[in-house]
Amino acid sequence: VQLQASGGGLVQPGGSLRLSCEGSGFSLDNYVVGWFRQAPGKEREGIASIDNRDGRTYYVDVLKGRFTISRDNAKNTVYLQMNSLRSEDTAVYHCAADKNLRKIRLGAKIYEYDFYGQGTQVTVSS
Repeated sequence: VQLQASGGGLVQPGGSLRLSCEGSGFSLDNYVVGWFRQAPGKEREGIASIDNRDGRTYYVDVLKGRFTISRDNAKNTVYLQMNSLRSEDTAVYHCAADKNLRKIRLGAKIYEYDFYGQGTQVTVSS
């Protein structure tokens, strides 16, 4: 039973990447899934979430219009489509799943989430 983030890599400024957050051994249908990122020397920040129970999505203001969160219930996967990438998007990206919306939206300790996946590195550089 685990949550796994993947899809990171090296991309040039202005490029795109799609990250995947796949649940295995359990269904994401009844969970809120959030994406977080942590850049070197900075605090972890929540950037987007989707409530799989009703489809509602949330984004931090600075990323609206560039990042899109979506789900594929058949694949038990939540995606983060990242467009127009900038150097400041360089970070390790993690996903978490929890039935408590507040924990995903407001943040919590890693061990407090129902599921927290290993990160995937995104590097935006020319």
